[in-house]
Amino acid sequence: MSDAYEGFPPLTAEQRAVVEQPAAARILVTAQAGSGKTHTLVRRLDWLVSEEDLSAGEILVLTFSRAAVRELKNRLARYGEAARFVRVQTFDSWALNLLTQVDAMGEWADKSFDERITGATKAVDLGKSDELYEHGLCHVVIDEVQDLVGERRDLVEALLDRYECGFTVVGDPAQSIYGFTVRDPRERRQETNRFFEWLRRTFHEDLIELTLSENFRARTGEAKAALDFGPRLRRLSESADAEGEELYDDLRVTLNGAMDFGGLDELAADALRSYGGTTAILCRTNGQALLISEKLHALGVPHRLQRSARDRAVPAWLGELMVKWDSSTISREKFDELLVARSNADQLWRLLRRTGSGRGPDRLLDLSKVRTAIAGGRLPDELTAQSPAKLVVSSFHRAKGLEFDRVLVLDPGPMREGRNGDERDAAEEARLLYVAMTRPREELYRLGAALRYVKVDKRTFRWSRPGHKGWMRMGLELQRGDVLTEYPAGTVDFDEDATVLQDYLATAVRPGDAVELERCYPEPIGTLESPPYLLLHNGRPIGTASEKFRKDLYKHLKNGNNYIPQNFPVHISGVYIDVVETVAGNAAAGVRAGLDEHGVWLAPRLVGLSTFTWDKKEVDVEAQ
Repeated sequence: MSDAYEGFPPLTAEQRAVVEQPAAARILVTAQAGSGKTHTLVRRLDWLVSEEDLSAGEILVLTFSRAAVRELKNRLARYGEAARFVRVQTFDSWALNLLTQVDAMGEWADKSFDERITGATKAVDLGKSDELYEHGLCHVVIDEVQDLVGERRDLVEALLDRYECGFTVVGDPAQSIYGFTVRDPRERRQETNRFFEWLRRTFHEDLIELTLSENFRARTGEAKAALDFGPRLRRLSESADAEGEELYDDLRVTLNGAMDFGGLDELAADALRSYGGTTAILCRTNGQALLISEKLHALGVPHRLQRSARDRAVPAWLGELMVKWDSSTISREKFDELLVARSNADQLWRLLRRTGSGRGPDRLLDLSKVRTAIAGGRLPDELTAQSPAKLVVSSFHRAKGLEFDRVLVLDPGPMREGRNGDERDAAEEARLLYVAMTRPREELYRLGAALRYVKVDKRTFRWSRPGHKGWMRMGLELQRGDVLTEYPAGTVDFDEDATVLQDYLATAVRPGDAVELERCYPEPIGTLESPPYLLLHNGRPIGTASEKFRKDLYKHLKNGNNYIPQNFPVHISGVYIDVVETVAGNAAAGVRAGLDEHGVWLAPRLVGLSTFTWDKKEVDVEAQ
């Protein structure tokens, strides 16, 4: 293993204690923020294969986010020796794989995440998962176990109960921030760190508890400012509201002691543009992140909004390639020729073949199977990750597991501050702030920018701009799925040569570009939805709003059960291109539009907290 890890510092005593445990050991590792957890897990997997003689198929590695999967896979590919073929999966992808093998008629791909997790738990309890591990399951590795709540906790407990195998589970109670996924507040309090208690109760003296306490991420005193709060947060009881408030207040005092970045003005914009490293602006909510993004757009500062871990986009280059090649298969030579500008063509080829799209020898790729993988959301995470950016705007939750050279934390305000009766759990708020403040490598700043009030619309679960009167509607969040993708742009609501428009999307439309939604005509064409809207990029139509957006806009404007919206915004501005992505749609419609038979093309994805512009017709006052 020494050659593969040349250039890395030697393992610390704590890390070595984790890595060199026998395969049958049952280990719980508490790993603080920035403690080299991923590197330790890669070395652990190498040890299991090279020294404990486990095969890749005898090891199951599960983690929460696709980003974590991608990071582990990349590290294994670069530095793993014996363990480079160990498969790393998210809970959802593992559950889906299990269910499609043991219940092929269950149509599990069309079911929700929670349904798949529950189905997988039942399959494990009934022994149906045994056929996946005909040679035995010898060791399970699970990352971020502090976030095991609800159905996912049930699944892991069933798995470790079913198979009498070793395990290495890693987590940090101080970073347990996903309790909000449990809807009932009472159940939520019971779930936080419940898995740790289950492990100790179930395995008693067989459980080996180890710690990774040395921080390798933070390089300066200011970046380390919040680390001392970790032990207090790990000891924090969910029922200790007063202690949680005290911890939260102490963290805010520490944040307020950091250097103030000031407001988001021209001076701040220059500082953000000129910084040579990576920067993150972290906000308590996604609504605040949308407002920060709006300010940055107004200042002309390039940036990227962090998507949720489950929100993936297929890159445009794949759609461009399939549009250029009308055969059902493509050779490796032609693939390289079409991707001549990409230095990583070999890696892209291997990733596409991993979807089961390889045909015959290694020199052929079945594009019809690639299309099926696109439609089913089964492309490898390495292909669908967000592109790197020097400046990222994110909520605290979405920044979990990420790190940056410089971090600006938007002050979340006093614990008791809330509007509309919003409940804020003190312990969870303290852990959230701790997660945000432990993301920097070099610099931590406090950001005190004044932001307008926004709220989540309860009918659509989108962020919205309320007016000064309760019935007023000023704007609504744009998100994934708001653009029609079933048909190529130029074939619905407006007529344009689809092939020309595809070229325009590929060459002229860029992330961060402003777009405007323009109402086609005042009246809806269907019930319970708004009229159609065109997407205008520099005045040119590049797509049309989806039925999902039209229905949500109608719901948002519906102020009461008996109220029927009659007036709809004539323009919707403050909307931006998140990415131009490859989508799978109606193949016959693509052929009619002059595209190839793959049923794949490019479409814009939108993001932003929009602003409504109403026409001169008076707003219907019945809503009052």
